[in-house]
Parts: sequence; C-alpha cells; structure tokens
Amino acid sequence: MVQAKENKKSDVAAIPFSIAHTGVAATEMRPWGSFTTLEEGPGYKIKRIEVNPGHRLSLQMHHHRSEHWIVVSGTAKVTCGDKEKILGANQSTYVPQCTSHRLENPGVIKLILIEVQNGEYLGEDDIIRFQDDYSRHK
Repeated sequence: MVQAKENKKSDVAAIPFSIAHTGVAATEMRPWGSFTTLEEGPGYKIKRIEVNPGHRLSLQMHHHRSEHWIVVSGTAKVTCGDKEKILGANQSTYVPQCTSHRLENPGVIKLILIEVQNGEYLGEDDIIRFQDDYSRHK
C-alpha cells in the first residue's frame, strides 16, 4: 500500500526551478483592441492580441516577417491572400511574409489570440496598410 506523503513547506522549497524574466510586458491600445508583447528575441516576437467584438485590424502586409496566429478564445475571421476562414479556440493559421492579411472579430465576445512573428525585422513600422477602418496610414 502506498502512503500519501504530507506536503510540507520544506518539500516545496527543495524543488529546483528557474524563472526567466524578460521584463515587464507593456500593453499597447489600438482602436480595435490591444496587444501585449510577451517575449521577443533574435528573429521572433510573441504577442497576445485582443480584438473587440465587431472590430478588425487593417488589411495589411509585412515585408520582413511571417506570422502564426493561435486562437485562445472567441472567433476569428481571417483573410489571408484571397482566402477567408473562420477560426475558433485552439485553432491556428499561418500568414506568409509579403501576403496581404486581416484579422477580424465577428463574434460577440472578445477575441484573444497569440501571435508568433518570425523574420529578420519585427518592428511595428513594417506594416503596409491597404485598407483601414480607422483611417491610419502607412
């Protein structure tokens, strides 16, 4: 018979662990919602994106990066090139570099997704906007 071991504070203290601290994540507000950069390093950046119900990002493209989008909650309407698809929680898609794309929340709850960017340059100024609901340029 196996006896359950009592959980003592000293047992927890003996467990080895490490915490990687990449700094305080700053959330940036946008007319469609917000994004938070969770981590970045050479050639990659990871963001948490929130899109408010009924809102969408600009139809855009990037010269220097590709993007992977993973839906955490809500519904995403994705335009990638000439294709459109609807994604729900635990579904994902890939946006190749130099491909026009748009992310939209057609649902009634906030869309939350994780974006993984890969490329040689990941600055926010690598956005070519073709159409924007909020009259932003560049």
